[in-house]
Amino acid sequence: MDSSRLDLNLLVTLEALLSEQNVTKAAARLHLSQPAVSAQLSRLREVFDDPLLVPAQRGMSPTAKALDLLEPLRQALDQVRATVATHQDFDPATSRLSITVACTDYLQIAVVKPLILALRTQAPGLRVALRHLDVAQLEVQMVRGDVDLALMTPRAAPPALRTRHLFDEHYVLIGRQGHPELSGALTVEKFAQLDHVIVSLQGGDFSTPVDEVLAALGHRRQVVLSAASFLFVPEIVAQSDLVALVPARLVRGQHQPLTVLACPFPVEGFAVGMVWHERNHGHSGHRWVRERILSLVNTFVGDPAAARTPQ
Repeated sequence: MDSSRLDLNLLVTLEALLSEQNVTKAAARLHLSQPAVSAQLSRLREVFDDPLLVPAQRGMSPTAKALDLLEPLRQALDQVRATVATHQDFDPATSRLSITVACTDYLQIAVVKPLILALRTQAPGLRVALRHLDVAQLEVQMVRGDVDLALMTPRAAPPALRTRHLFDEHYVLIGRQGHPELSGALTVEKFAQLDHVIVSLQGGDFSTPVDEVLAALGHRRQVVLSAASFLFVPEIVAQSDLVALVPARLVRGQHQPLTVLACPFPVEGFAVGMVWHERNHGHSGHRWVRERILSLVNTFVGDPAAARTPQ
């Protein structure tokens, strides 16, 4: 290979082509025209003396040499990006940056919503794209640059990724304001007799680990609705006699007329943290966003179940 004929832009194009395995998609990712990327692919084939990508039934398939190149190419470009990013100053008031965040619907409400509201005044040039969290694909997505930051339980993150603890979450019981069964002391027996909504992220389940705890206490609750999303739950609870155990931060600042109570028996909570790839660790803009998130979540103090008031 004649290295004198190679420039950094060609390597960036090669990374995009090998990742997308489609000239049109690679062009969109690079913000270039399709003819421009096709021309660069021709130059890359000459430089490496290999087709690199060959036509397939859908898109293109990498050759054996291309597959060998992919990982060291990504590592080399990541080092270059990190070196450049380290020496760039990020001014939130004037800088432009796009960041992709993966998380669950609950964390969109608990963390991303206050972040977006803060960014509109503090960093108006910063754009956020939200993606559904796919833990099984997260490391690959971060290596490819498809996801920059994930909000999730840190212990579930792939070990190669960086993590930072944000807060420990706990569950509270919510019901509509004026619910006839929530006016007095809430016992375990009374809890079990209520009509419950649960959230099944996999879909269709009518039990959760909470039911195992109840069974050990000699009780079985009435589950009448299994929802696929936490976002649906406060609204349906506010308009019925249904109740639900939900993460406390989900109902912070809710405008629904809800009563929020502590659960009458211990229910295990969970930790929430940030997860990111080494490629973004030294980037001043990404670092500023992570610190801003940490600051925002730390402003939530106190227990919303401490008072029996509408949220």
